[in-house]
Amino acid sequence: MELNLLALETSSSRCGVALLRAADGCLEITVREHEGSQEHAERLLPMADELLAEAGLSPSGLHAVAFGQGPGGFTGLRVACGVAQGMALGLGIPVLPIVSHQAVAAQLESTPGQAIVVALDARMNEVYLAVYRRGDSSGQESSWETLQAPLLISAAEVVPWTAHHLTAWSNKAGQPLEPLLAGDAWEAYPADMLPPAEWRRVADAQRPQAASVARLGRQGWLRGETLAPELAAPLYVRDKVAFTTAERLRGEGGNPKAQPSLAAPAPQPMTEADLTEVVALEAHVQSFPWTRGNFTDALSAGYGAWTLRREGRLAGFCVLMFAPDVAHLLVIAVARDLHRQGLGGVLLDWCERQARERGLEGLLLEVRPSNTSAIGFYKRHGYLQIGLRRAYYPAEKGGREDALVMQKRFDAPGGAPA
Repeated sequence: MELNLLALETSSSRCGVALLRAADGCLEITVREHEGSQEHAERLLPMADELLAEAGLSPSGLHAVAFGQGPGGFTGLRVACGVAQGMALGLGIPVLPIVSHQAVAAQLESTPGQAIVVALDARMNEVYLAVYRRGDSSGQESSWETLQAPLLISAAEVVPWTAHHLTAWSNKAGQPLEPLLAGDAWEAYPADMLPPAEWRRVADAQRPQAASVARLGRQGWLRGETLAPELAAPLYVRDKVAFTTAERLRGEGGNPKAQPSLAAPAPQPMTEADLTEVVALEAHVQSFPWTRGNFTDALSAGYGAWTLRREGRLAGFCVLMFAPDVAHLLVIAVARDLHRQGLGGVLLDWCERQARERGLEGLLLEVRPSNTSAIGFYKRHGYLQIGLRRAYYPAEKGGREDALVMQKRFDAPGGAPA
């Protein structure tokens, strides 16, 4: 399969363009790079033209444009996204957004037994942090598992946050993953981010490279993950870099800071006053959501129901039914934009705590076989499949989908059924 793909990377002070050409089983990547964060806009297109001319390829010969979507410097991200979008619109081809952290992770030699902790300098003693695991396949076609999507965190929290989550990251055999540290923040904040001696640093994987964006773009192309140009957008993790005048008058000096990532909010009992927000969140994350009537009936029946809020906003909720021997998790949800920040684990741990306090033997739940991310989440928390309910869930076009029945027993090592 022939593929001509142009990749743009401007999320840091390095401006890079890569041309990937694949045909007849051969793969070739050529690169142009320039160091200088104030020159991205004027350098990017000329470097792209140079690569195309050198390859004897006209822009009309391109099949797609990949770009580093961030997180990173605001101005740089807009340059790569805008150029990729403009080229793709003009040529009638799709775009492939690539997360900056994954581009760094892909530059490393790693194994499925390692958690690649990518920490990129976000300035102001803060870090853009993400964690990846290479899939079991090898070579250029490696798959990737996102253990933590990019988040903004203070430099001082990176090491304790990573240590806290390492116990939940494991390979298929259930063995803990070895941390592999990459990114320029480890050198930017050495005093705040001093890792344990046994954690391995990779010094030559500092910032994302255009060639890595190109390779990941090719993998996305082969998986059919292209986007229409009008859907191209940078990935911003930091919401704001300065307070407004009104906020400063209220005494909020300095600059906005990343919210603490280890101070988990405590779930609170769900009430009728919560239901409008609960129903809206449920409808946003589920294809076949519970209705307001379902939640009202659950509260009336005395089921355990809790909400989880972050800075006043509803972040997630759970509903639990207590049987004589086990607790049954009926529904659990976290807002989509807050996924992979540990909130689902907070809710699940809370449900387990409630069951234990009532002297119950374990926690039972159902999950769609198609919901592979949820299945992986439950397995990481010690849940095992114990059965199958045929045609349990409603599906598209009037169909039905089976349910996997999963359980965690509290009286057996590792949560396995006794």
